[in-house]
Amino acid sequence: MLIVKLLEIDNGFSTLIYEKSGGKEYIYLAFYDDKELEDLTSRHIFFSSKDKIPIENIQDSITRDSGVNLLIKREDLLHPFVSGNKFRKLKYNLVEAKRQNASRLITFGGAYSNHILAVAAAGYENNFQTTGIIRGEETQPLNPTLAKAQNSFGMKLYYANRSSYRTKSKEDLLDMLGINCRHTYIIPEGGTNTLAVKGCAEIVEDLQIDPDFICCSCGTGGTLAGIICAVSAKTKVTGFSALKGDFLKDDIEKLVNACNNNTYINWEVNNDFHFGGYAKFNDRLIEFINHFRTSHGIPLDPIYTGKMMYGIYALMKSGYFKKGNTVLAIHTGGLQGIEGFNQRFGKLIRN
Repeated sequence: MLIVKLLEIDNGFSTLIYEKSGGKEYIYLAFYDDKELEDLTSRHIFFSSKDKIPIENIQDSITRDSGVNLLIKREDLLHPFVSGNKFRKLKYNLVEAKRQNASRLITFGGAYSNHILAVAAAGYENNFQTTGIIRGEETQPLNPTLAKAQNSFGMKLYYANRSSYRTKSKEDLLDMLGINCRHTYIIPEGGTNTLAVKGCAEIVEDLQIDPDFICCSCGTGGTLAGIICAVSAKTKVTGFSALKGDFLKDDIEKLVNACNNNTYINWEVNNDFHFGGYAKFNDRLIEFINHFRTSHGIPLDPIYTGKMMYGIYALMKSGYFKKGNTVLAIHTGGLQGIEGFNQRFGKLIRN
């Protein structure tokens, strides 16, 4: 472990620590006061990741026939459990939680939520206790996502019936469950807030290329909002919604306005590839995901990135992208959910 930079921030210290582990390179953003500098086991914020995130070129008969230069940024490689956009969304939320001297993180999500597991893992690595409010009734044995969150990372799980989860405010829900909120930092479902948008903007801030299109999957819209705020006006940003309905556009506009009050016209939400709604799928999607993994060595999940890549390929075939266009797809992670998906539906997605 090697300290590579030390900056004073808010009467404390921000330290970048370089480390190699398992053949991979990581940079950690750590916070120490002057009494803690000698103890490198003290709490740190594990958010700055690998020095460079690889961008891979995808070549096959579809890209050749369409003349499109298709690239994919492997944000899924940021961290084994806090990967992709979850890593980005949590970065500044954890910094803020530490600034507020919170000792516990509380968040919300479904039983197979990438976000729930990411908060559990990030909290564990940063000495925060974590609490997850899970939509729906408790089911035993726990699925792989909740089992890891609880057993590997110590997250305390509470369950709320779907009616209460849907209709009650966060505060009322926590009160109903008897949860003490002293010294806590609350992160919304999916992790999206203005700090998350700030973190997601960094997905594209270090690009050494100037693509014609940037594509990413959309759930709550925070990732797309961050990208919109950070790219040049000549780059078209396309979000592929994982949800049925056209409400995301309004949500994203509000997030962008909250971020910097600017108006952007170089973006869109594509609602044509949700496959019937959140977590819905069919044989064509599964076949595409397995073929892509076999052909390119890149795993895709069936909830988000699989649908986005399927949509990109459909648009290449239809001529939406022009010959010579560079299209950058953002791999937002979510691969942890494949184990639970296969457990529910059979081993549909090959390793």
